[in-house]
Amino acid sequence: MEMRCHEIDYRIIGESMQMVEVELDPGEAVIAEAGAMNYIEDGIQFEAKMGDGSDVDQGFMGKLFSAGKRMISGESLFMTHFTNRGMGKKHAAFAAPFPGTIVPLNMAQLGQSVYLQKDSFLCAALGTKVDIAFQRKLGAGFFGGEGFILEHLQGDGMAFAHAGGTVIEKELRGETLRVDTGCVVGFTGGIDFDIERVKGLKSMFFGGEGLFLATLSGHGKVWIQSLPFSRLADRVIEHAPQMGGQRQGEGSILGSLGDLIDGD
Repeated sequence: MEMRCHEIDYRIIGESMQMVEVELDPGEAVIAEAGAMNYIEDGIQFEAKMGDGSDVDQGFMGKLFSAGKRMISGESLFMTHFTNRGMGKKHAAFAAPFPGTIVPLNMAQLGQSVYLQKDSFLCAALGTKVDIAFQRKLGAGFFGGEGFILEHLQGDGMAFAHAGGTVIEKELRGETLRVDTGCVVGFTGGIDFDIERVKGLKSMFFGGEGLFLATLSGHGKVWIQSLPFSRLADRVIEHAPQMGGQRQGEGSILGSLGDLIDGD
């Protein structure tokens, strides 16, 4: 099968705060979300464009419709295209704005269809279609929260997702997996995704796991993250001094001295 997407090489750099460096031959390009670029070598030109460039024959209205769906979901109207206009191989690196793990997705081996949680997409080879998918199921539609809006990647090249904390890949063979809604990074096209309400008044209010769970079933791969950014942000805000949290140096001699000085 002839490759429709550009064929790019890559390497993952780092351990807990990773970035991906892609290698582009002359004329090859990669697309990325706005603000994801870390560095580019001389010869690589970048340009913000409306659309992902997967359909070169797509007219202005088609691009506007696709961009409109991204705007409704809170994403940028534009994607950045990085193209090697120089001589020889050139490199560009991309990273997410919070600590975590980069997940390489070989779309050709994943059925050419992967769904990602909103904001998980990092970059992909030019030719990859990046669309917004709205869950139509009753559960996901009314209670979706983080799971209601998904990004749908289609193509046969390399794509890269970013996840918070550690990532585990699970292979489902007809089983059902229940996951905290924020912990789902993505899943392949053969997975049925919905969101269900936790049963039982006591579990809802005292379980500490939230009112809703994502259910994934079918045949395919699922990626789960240990620390969703939303969970990390909630803890940071909760412990911020402005929100009644403890000052820096909590439990230390310096912290206690600081409180005494402020008291004076």
